[in-house]
Formats: sequence, C-alpha cells, structure tokens
Amino acid sequence: MKKIIMTGGGSAGHVTPNLALIPKLKKMGYEVQYIGTEDGIERKIIEKQHIKYHIISSGKLRRYFDIKNFTDPFKVIKGVVQSIIIMKKEKPNIVFSKGGFVSVPVVIGANFNKIPVIAHESDITPGLANKLSAPYCTKVCVTFPESQKYIKDNKAVLTGTPVREELINGSSIIGKRICGFNDKKPVLLVIGGSLGSKFINDTVRENIDNLIKKYNIIHICGKDNVDNSLNSKNGYVQFEYVNDELPHIMNSADLVVSRAGANVIFELLALKKPNLLIPLSKKSSRGDQILNAKSFEKSGYSIVIQEEELNGELLVQKLEELRKNRAKYVKNMESSSIKNGVDKIVELIAKYST
Repeated sequence: MKKIIMTGGGSAGHVTPNLALIPKLKKMGYEVQYIGTEDGIERKIIEKQHIKYHIISSGKLRRYFDIKNFTDPFKVIKGVVQSIIIMKKEKPNIVFSKGGFVSVPVVIGANFNKIPVIAHESDITPGLANKLSAPYCTKVCVTFPESQKYIKDNKAVLTGTPVREELINGSSIIGKRICGFNDKKPVLLVIGGSLGSKFINDTVRENIDNLIKKYNIIHICGKDNVDNSLNSKNGYVQFEYVNDELPHIMNSADLVVSRAGANVIFELLALKKPNLLIPLSKKSSRGDQILNAKSFEKSGYSIVIQEEELNGELLVQKLEELRKNRAKYVKNMESSSIKNGVDKIVELIAKYST
C-alpha cells in the first residue's frame, strides 16, 4: 500500500480541497496521513475524517512587521526538524501540500528526505507559503491559466481546484425543503466566507425588503452574525455556518452573492451557478480575490462589484442584471475548459509517487 502525507492549514480554504482528494486516493489504495498544527483549524477538520494526524510547530508567515516575526522563524525551524523525523518514520511515497503557513516545514522536511512533493495554489498569484515552498516541490498545481507564469522552472501544471464529490451530488429539492421554500421565487444564496462578511451582511440586510420581493434568500452569515430580529421575514433564512447541508443548499441556489476566494468560486463554476462576486479589498487582503474575480468576470462566469463601490442600489441592480442574463452565464460555465481538479491532481500524485 502506498502512503501519502497531506498538509495545509491556517484556514478552511487550505484544508477542504484536501478533503476532495482523500476519497479517490483511498480508492486507489493510498494510506492517507496528515501533518498540521496543534491548534489549527486543520486538526478539527481532519480528525473528523479519522485520519492519522501528526502535530508540528509552525510560525505564521507575515508580509508585515510584527514582533512575532523575530520568534516565529524558530518555530518554523522546529517544525522542519519535526517533519524530517515524521518523514523518516512514516516513509510516505509522496507529500501533497495545500499551502498555509504549516505547509512550509512539511515541504522542506519531505525534500530533505528526498520525498516528492506536489503542491497546489488556489489563487492567481502564489501565497507566501507556496512561494517559499515552490523550490522544494516537484510540481505545483495551479487553478487559473494566468498563474502558470508565476511558477518557475517549468513546475506549474494547470489542474483547476479539487471540488468535493458530495457537493456536486447535492439535491436542490432537499435544499429548498431545509429552508422551507415552497413558492416559485428564484433562490439567492449569500456567502460571506467561512467567517462571514459584516460588509456584505449589512448591505443585504439593509435591502432585505426589496430583495425578498423577488428572491428567497439563504444567508450564510458567519459565526455570531445571525440577526434574530429578521427571523420573521418570510423567504429569508439565516445560518451561521453550514456543513452537511451545504451540498443541498448550494444546489438549490439560482444565483449566488459571494466573496471571491478561489475555492468557493470554483465550486460555483463546477455547479454552474451564476454569481455576483464582491472580492475582499486590498485594505484587508493581498488583493488575490480581486484578481480571482477579474479572471471570472473576463471568462463570462461572474459579475463583479468592488467592495468600495458596494451599496444597496448597485447590489439590487446587478442582481437583476444577473437574473435576466442567467442563461448566458450558465452557458459560459458549461463551456469552461477548467473542470473539477480532482482527477488531474490525483493522476499527478500517482505519477510522481515513489
């Protein structure tokens, strides 16, 4: 039996794509293990899958000044040593890295033991962890065609991003039943990211009376962001976070308002859901979501509103434009050459497993 060690963490976006790969890897006979941090979100997610989990130390990688920048490199060095020891003991055939700060010592530890590494970058431009890891990787899977120019030494492979099979197989009927929707109004799904978006939440809620005239609304608003004063609104359902019901809820949507993280927008592409993207501004990010959104807009999959321009009137106007042209956006998505990345990534893993 071949063995693969996976890594990635710091946010759900660095873990959930791994979940999409695990079922197929197991079917191919791989034993799957995982390396992450003690307190990272990855531990909670992976241990639910009953996968052997190794804990290492890792410091956060920052592009800005912080006093911890002087101490965290020592945590990374400790993590490299721990990773080397784990690799020597477990002897995996290959390592798969989804990025995030925990991945850097794992990739270096694998390289030290001459174990091939496949990494995956979701955004158009590589994150800092993948930038640091790339020299130690065998190949780097990328999601956007534009990304290939940022990966040196002919290591880039265009694969798309892996999408969980259960998401594709969700039921629109069950999703509407969960939300109690019985009429013929189109369903609008609002997603603000795993932690929610106060900016998007507030704009939607300030215009809720106008919106529910035309749409049944499912609002995934993030932890502690439910507004109980709106519970009596017919056609408006709120969730802090959705887990098992998410495939059904996403399949029930006719239109989607979302941030522009690579994982969620490629899930929308796989499900062929016309969408209105509101990327995180450069004030609170490195600008990767803005580039992601521009790429999808250029391909004809999305309408984009920049966060600085967002207001209730523009939101309602652009949603109406999206609704009227829904068939055009679905057709563009159906014609996309970028599909679910699971098969391509797994083929690459199999090719380079020692």
